[in-house]
Amino acid sequence: MFPLFLFISLINLPYCSSADRNDEPIIGVLAQEVFSPNPNQTAYIAASYVKFLEAAGARVVPVMINQTLEEYKTLFSFINGILYPGGGVSIISSGYRRAAQIFYELAIEANKRGDYFPVWGTCLGFEQLVYLTSGKSLLSHTNTSGVALPLNFTEEVKGSRMFEAFPPELMSALSSEPLTENSHQWSLATLTYYTNEELRSFYKVLSTNTDGNIEFVSTVEAHNYPVYGTQWHPEKNAFEWSRPYIPHSPSAVRTTFHMAEFFVSEARKNFHRFQSKEEENKALIYNFNPVYTGTTSAFEQIYLF
Repeated sequence: MFPLFLFISLINLPYCSSADRNDEPIIGVLAQEVFSPNPNQTAYIAASYVKFLEAAGARVVPVMINQTLEEYKTLFSFINGILYPGGGVSIISSGYRRAAQIFYELAIEANKRGDYFPVWGTCLGFEQLVYLTSGKSLLSHTNTSGVALPLNFTEEVKGSRMFEAFPPELMSALSSEPLTENSHQWSLATLTYYTNEELRSFYKVLSTNTDGNIEFVSTVEAHNYPVYGTQWHPEKNAFEWSRPYIPHSPSAVRTTFHMAEFFVSEARKNFHRFQSKEEENKALIYNFNPVYTGTTSAFEQIYLF
């Protein structure tokens, strides 16, 4: 009886064929300006963002700043998603902002015509998405530079794509324990979100936080597009060790991997491809070596370009 029961159970499981899924996703990670550049080292990517994506089964291509529009359009047609990392450059006038805007607009256009292309923003990347969607500088100064916080989930989280597959016990831990690391001085105040039509119509708020004075938006996903943002740093829990306020508990590390798994699963829905294996190999971040900077920086390792 047991083999028959097992067979019936298996044939009733949801089936997703590899034809419906890209099992070799490649995700772009946007570089940004180095604060004090050396010759031939004017941009960087923190290695933790690369590890974050690789841990969930993706490969990474660095998206360099200050490239031509045509170069960005070509790269967009090869990759399966893009991540805007945290950092400290201008969201209004930097090379990071220019590249982010081009990929954001390309992603919106692609998704409108049925070409599923996900975009993720972390910390500075979240703030960049707010600016790109609203077209305005709307951030408020908050006392949130170097603090771990629990998430205050909204009612919208119940129908969210981002947290749909999270185990209930991890959702409970996220709402009650300080598992999300914050390293930002600027935030989108909840009041600002609710009074801005562009933001309200584009994003749903999944969580908020407060610095004790200002309530701010901490997690969003777009209503109709695969665009996601966290003001907090899911990648740091598993991969950054140089600051005492970064949580490393089992639940904190599980949060890292569940967030990565979600975004990589979104990238698997995209079917862009490099034109040849040679081009693909040349573009991958494997061509660069990360540098250990844990004794002098907030990042354990960085890639310099």
